Amino acid sequence: MKNIFFFLLISFSLQAAAQTSTTVMEEEVIYGHKDGLAMTMAKINPTGKDKHRAIISLVSGNWNSRIDMLSRYANASKIYAENGYTVFMVMHGSQPRFSIDEQVQDVKRAIRYVRFHSVALGVDSMKIGITGSSSGGNLSLLAALTDDTKVKKMEDAADKVSSRVQAAAVFYPPTDFLNWGASNTEMNRTLLKLSGVIGAFDFKKLSDSTGLYEHITSEAEVKQYATMLSPINNVSSDDPPVLLAHGTADMVVPLQQSESLLKKLKENNIPSDLIIKPGGGHGWADSDVEKKLFVQWFDKYLL
Repeated sequence: MKNIFFFLLISFSLQAAAQTSTTVMEEEVIYGHKDGLAMTMAKINPTGKDKHRAIISLVSGNWNSRIDMLSRYANASKIYAENGYTVFMVMHGSQPRFSIDEQVQDVKRAIRYVRFHSVALGVDSMKIGITGSSSGGNLSLLAALTDDTKVKKMEDAADKVSSRVQAAAVFYPPTDFLNWGASNTEMNRTLLKLSGVIGAFDFKKLSDSTGLYEHITSEAEVKQYATMLSPINNVSSDDPPVLLAHGTADMVVPLQQSESLLKKLKENNIPSDLIIKPGGGHGWADSDVEKKLFVQWFDKYLL
């Protein structure tokens, strides 16, 4: 694919990044296994009055999820614990080893795990929200809006339950890879490579003839994946409520990405709204203002 206007999708920039985290992560939970390795999330118990509701919070930037990011993201999510939510800080597979389509499956597995083990984890199985920013916003929306398909190769009983969430609230998410800032733009793999996110779009499929995973190089097939992994193309009338927050000065993910998704959600009668931050870039220091609105959103829809 060619001629796309695409910038680096940097990780969520927070004032808290330079601070020492004061959030207590109660325990590490193994929510699944992939390629013989454990997939983990950190559980943060409520510090406010327990509402027995869960928030899946994605540790994600540039479609990377690393252990050194965890304390910063946990500190940024403490507002949910303070308001009575049990927070699950989910780590997913990272690019370039795992592309976006594979990462979404990690997120869905985490949701299924929390739902299946909800009694032991102290949450209501039908009161699960999801949040993330930038690439984490993209993955959160894909988990919320894509069909709840059955797992082909079940790992355990948790794979038998639904991966549906009951509400989503995300910051500046990529929502439409084929219309980036304007209609009918196309991907430029050179810019993706220079931006350091090419691995997220390095789609692969298993070859029956060789028994190996082979890179998909056909422009038509890559476009199919980009279409499938654009949240805007997965909206349907049974989707959960979605709240978006985006800055007017975001030079990484255009405001147009949230505006166009909001329009599609409204067309499908999905409860939805967009918080526009005047002068806000790809992250802003006073984001607790918007997070308080996120809390209100979850309070309203995780009844």
